[in-house]
Amino acid sequence: MGIACRSGLRDWLHAPGSLSRRLARLGHRFEVTVLFQGVAPLRARERQALGQPTRGLVIVREVLLSVDGQPLVWARSAVHQSATRGPWKALRGLGSRPLAHLLYDDPRIHRSPLKVHRLARHGVTRRQLESQWREATGCEPPAQMLWSRSSTFHRLGTYLRVMEVFSPLINSRRVQKSD
Repeated sequence: MGIACRSGLRDWLHAPGSLSRRLARLGHRFEVTVLFQGVAPLRARERQALGQPTRGLVIVREVLLSVDGQPLVWARSAVHQSATRGPWKALRGLGSRPLAHLLYDDPRIHRSPLKVHRLARHGVTRRQLESQWREATGCEPPAQMLWSRSSTFHRLGTYLRVMEVFSPLINSRRVQKSD
């Protein structure tokens, strides 16, 4: 993880707890912009994390997390579509509220260890991120926006995978307020 270490993302990539709550401390206004929520094909890492067969469909939620109008994180959550009729049904009505409200306020939900991953510059996730970032902001995402972390949340026998990709601009922000 050499580049991430030099760019100062190590603390963000390994920080436990709610990313949304941590980001909210960086400014006066924390926002979640929903870029897409709907049915999508499984990706290889999602299939592995969710314990699903080779093919299938998931419910995906892709968002931008911004502080004081500056987008800092692109995130993608995926859950098998049958789980949105059961343990993860609250995901359907989440809207622009942070996923943290669902994940960290329920003691029945358990999180796997964080996995750090460098995106392929021309992979499907990077292309999706770039397209949505441009559409939402009118600008290109930072070229160095390649480091992500992912974890899986377990509740009542079903899994939800969350992946977050960090803009290096996150390091230009300093904590503005305390909890």
